[in-house]
Amino acid sequence: MQDDDIEGQPMLPPAPLRAQKGRGAVSNLQGRYEVHGREQFDDGWGSEDGDGDGGPRVFKTHITDEIAKSILTRNSSPDIPFNVSLNPYRGCEHGCIYCFARPTHSYLGLSPGMDFESRIFAKVNAPELLRQELARPSYVPESIALGVNTDAYQPCERGLGLTRRILEVLHECGHPVGLITKSSLIERDIDLLAGMAARRQASVAITITTLDPAIARTLEPRAASPARRLRTIRTLSEAGIPVGVSVAPVIPFITEPDLERVIEAAFEAGALNANYIILRLPWEVSPLFQQWLEAHFPERAQRVMNRVRDMRGGKDYDSDFGKRMSGEGVWADLVRQRAEKAIRRFGMEKRGTRFRQLDASAFKRPLVVPPMGAKAKAAASAGQMDLF
Repeated sequence: MQDDDIEGQPMLPPAPLRAQKGRGAVSNLQGRYEVHGREQFDDGWGSEDGDGDGGPRVFKTHITDEIAKSILTRNSSPDIPFNVSLNPYRGCEHGCIYCFARPTHSYLGLSPGMDFESRIFAKVNAPELLRQELARPSYVPESIALGVNTDAYQPCERGLGLTRRILEVLHECGHPVGLITKSSLIERDIDLLAGMAARRQASVAITITTLDPAIARTLEPRAASPARRLRTIRTLSEAGIPVGVSVAPVIPFITEPDLERVIEAAFEAGALNANYIILRLPWEVSPLFQQWLEAHFPERAQRVMNRVRDMRGGKDYDSDFGKRMSGEGVWADLVRQRAEKAIRRFGMEKRGTRFRQLDASAFKRPLVVPPMGAKAKAAASAGQMDLF
């Protein structure tokens, strides 16, 4: 590392690590806010792919309790079909290499690479904060999108149950909610979701990128298998819960050949509608994704990136509204036509009318609202002591 002229080089690409079983990223790439650039160097004292102890470095999952100050996030993007979202967790153990939320770990001084999928922050006071928000006299109810940044049903939810407690609050208040996940754990909450769906207060989208289990195992290593997600669609549909499929992201020459097959399989499982999103590579996602390509698909890595740039005006990513989700150019238009034709072929346009807008007219403010000091109580229960 050079101590001089460190400005302008906060993202020195580290030497890629050997792909670990159950992890998506193959390096712990530095975040864009780091001041000093660092890269791995083997001085001969340890194993060539190890950490000095004779074996490869293993990234174990660590869950940290976080006391959040607020819980609802609002946006005004014309590309997103919701205005309000709630995310119980920061970071995601599913390890999807394409995750657009990876760069948010840079705000914490952590890597968007391995750190993002192994250092998870759980907002342990999320249900209490939600109650306080819904109880405000000025609060106007509209559908809340749950788990759009990081999956609300990632593995740690099985033990922590934050998403379950949030749904209990929304169920009690008659508040509409839309969920998106790639986890079968959502089946645990059918008892809540089925009743809400009957009152037009709940809908679900299941993300399926490919039907190929081998690709899925490296692309999104700790998420449910494609076959298991299809079974989840069927289970939710049979319970009367409106469920759709999100084919996201569409990755040229990797998941793109599966586009029609995913839509067809989801239709047969009971999905009411389908949508797709072209691969997005904001900030650190681009170098991380390219490392993943070189590790798992070296023979087509350049071809994939050339096609991605064709759809992004020659860049790795274009964040302009109206382009970032669907891309532009001939190839992006071809993908759009393929998706639309598949949706029409399987009659999902007519089916999708049942995937109607959720109803907020039955909303009632919570009867039990935690006092403003609830944050301190939550901190104490999380192992932190009050200052006074």
